[in-house]
Amino acid sequence: MINLIQKYLKIFLFTFIFCISFFVVSDDASPNLAITSKDINLIKNNINKVFPAKKELDSLIESNEKYISSRPVVPYPKDAGGGYTHEQHKTNYRLLYENALIYQLTKNVSNLLYVKDLLLEYARIYPSLDFHPKQKEQSPGKIFWQSLNEAMWLFYAIQAYDMVKNSLSVDDKNKIENNLLRPMAIFLSKGQPDTFNKIHNHGTWAAASVGMTGYVLNDKNFVDQALYGLDKSGNAGFLKQLDNLFSPDGYYEEGPYYQRFALLPFVIFAKAIDANQPELKIFDYRDSIILKSIYTSVQLSYNNLFFPINDAIKDKGINTIELVHAIAIAYDITSDNTLLEIAKYQNHILLTGYGFKVAQALNLKKERPFNYRTVNLRDGIEGKKGALAVIRNNEDNQTIVIKNTSHGLNHGHFDKLSWIFYDNNNEIVQDYGSARFLNVVQKNGGHYLKENNSFAKQTIAHNTLVVNEASQFNGDWKVSQNHAPEILFFQNTKDLKITSAKFEDAYEGVIQERTIASVHIESLDFPIVIDFFSINSNKKNKYDLPLYYNGHLISQTGNLSYHKVPKILGNSSGYEYIYEKGFINPQNSLEQITWLKDNRFYTVSIATEDNSEILFGQLGANDKNFNLRNENLFIHRVDNKSNLNYLSVLEPHGEYNPRYEFTKNPISSIKSLNGIVDGEITLIKLLFLDESEYHLVFTKIGDGETSHNYTTQLNNYEWKGHSKLFTIKK
Repeated sequence: MINLIQKYLKIFLFTFIFCISFFVVSDDASPNLAITSKDINLIKNNINKVFPAKKELDSLIESNEKYISSRPVVPYPKDAGGGYTHEQHKTNYRLLYENALIYQLTKNVSNLLYVKDLLLEYARIYPSLDFHPKQKEQSPGKIFWQSLNEAMWLFYAIQAYDMVKNSLSVDDKNKIENNLLRPMAIFLSKGQPDTFNKIHNHGTWAAASVGMTGYVLNDKNFVDQALYGLDKSGNAGFLKQLDNLFSPDGYYEEGPYYQRFALLPFVIFAKAIDANQPELKIFDYRDSIILKSIYTSVQLSYNNLFFPINDAIKDKGINTIELVHAIAIAYDITSDNTLLEIAKYQNHILLTGYGFKVAQALNLKKERPFNYRTVNLRDGIEGKKGALAVIRNNEDNQTIVIKNTSHGLNHGHFDKLSWIFYDNNNEIVQDYGSARFLNVVQKNGGHYLKENNSFAKQTIAHNTLVVNEASQFNGDWKVSQNHAPEILFFQNTKDLKITSAKFEDAYEGVIQERTIASVHIESLDFPIVIDFFSINSNKKNKYDLPLYYNGHLISQTGNLSYHKVPKILGNSSGYEYIYEKGFINPQNSLEQITWLKDNRFYTVSIATEDNSEILFGQLGANDKNFNLRNENLFIHRVDNKSNLNYLSVLEPHGEYNPRYEFTKNPISSIKSLNGIVDGEITLIKLLFLDESEYHLVFTKIGDGETSHNYTTQLNNYEWKGHSKLFTIKK
């Protein structure tokens, strides 16, 4: 018995001595970034009352048990994106953050030891690292092939360190801070000045990581550089990024995919700023631009997936971790219960103060429907670089997206005046997005494929006009960045939602105006889309207007000539990737093409004229590595013309029901279609098979309060505002 007591006494004394040598009592307010000590107390005191949060903590503990029972794995950098070392270092910053959080909530020493050992191992190797052996030329890292990933590593690591530093010895803190955290912050700032000062998502990640490091290390220089740029003048840094990267409506010029990616450093660093410098009132800055950007991010989605504008992977949606944090932070600030509907769909509980408040609210079933709206989201610092129009018919589950924005920096595409159409939970008129297999190492290391530049960015890859088989601005994004369409008008009423834009600069001597309207006609099952594209040029050109359709081709009214051996459509500007499989030489003034997607038919009715043809194509030519999806399109081509008006109507209709084996209304209702331009007035006439007739009239003159009168031989039209739909015969 005495021996047993002595044994346990020795264990107790060893543990006590270890704790005395290891743990340090500190008066620092830590953690105090996006997670604060107040947040930790809130969660610890209430977690047993909120089952989803308790379940999340238990799951987090379980998933990390296999790691904390073994030594950390910190390989010397070797592989590019998607390779083993790249992925291991990504895993490590997640493990740092998760185990530091577990330690804060449970005080389990094993999690603390793992974080300490992992940080010390990085502190051991980091001073010896040169640029990564697979470095990217524009901004190489040391642990990773590009400094963007390095900034992301520090972003998580500094939050982890903030949660454990008060429990480390002075010696360990010195090693971690002086050999790892401080050198990495210097490397990401002074060591990469062009990236750090860049008004771009790479600059945002660097500023957020260095700024949070400054708060944790009590280094005002790091904080000021992060907020105001390397020279602290305010011409760069986090605040300048908030000024320049978002429009007044919260639209991020690189598009929804990169808005989602950039939101995480914006919202987390903002939380850290608010915790450490509340006098800056960062969430009120620039008319609450951070909160606006969060709401706008959700508006930039259909069926929970982001619109694939610019370089975008099409399966990214509002359940990404960046939006999980952003929605929770927005809810913490606003208490807007409509945000809880998004959080409920995301189904991801965050063990942060703001995340726990969301879990508490969902536990009380406070969620309310989010308001997806028809909006015209201005682009540019002052909202004067065009706009992204989002037209919604929520009761019919329809959305139209019209890209009348600026280029979108180097992630932008040459696709101004293009459009996308969603219906019945599908992308019906589709955009390719980016050519990339993210983190699939066999496909260019997971990076963008060469076809991203040579096809996906080119104008022919989008649903907009191509002149003489060349991309807008001859494919020079820096020139394109300086030009944006002029928004002529935007109108949102119950039965008519319409937008119009003018673009003069994409092709020399060519003026383009495109008007797209969603029109609800009582006799039809679903709203239709009217597309009127007016082109004026000082010389004759070849005009191609492609439409990428999602579904199975059912019928066409003209005589289709099929190529037994598909032709390659062209030699450059993306044309080299398209097989021409057949064509129609229109013989009538109206051609109709119908396809089927899931249980619904879609018909495009096209007003045609002489010198026109419709080419049917498919992606895949010259694609020796099978990098592109085999998507289908048709191109309305008109050659040897200077001035031209394209007019078409997209009509969803009918039902195909394989379960009950019936087909309903598979034929378009449109009998004839024509458009008239008379000075500043455009008149579009639609005649349906039931002999009902409707006229859409619009003008860019005046504003929403201007009265107009227009008379033809048969009709007189009086209206107020830019446009109106007239019922001629029911």
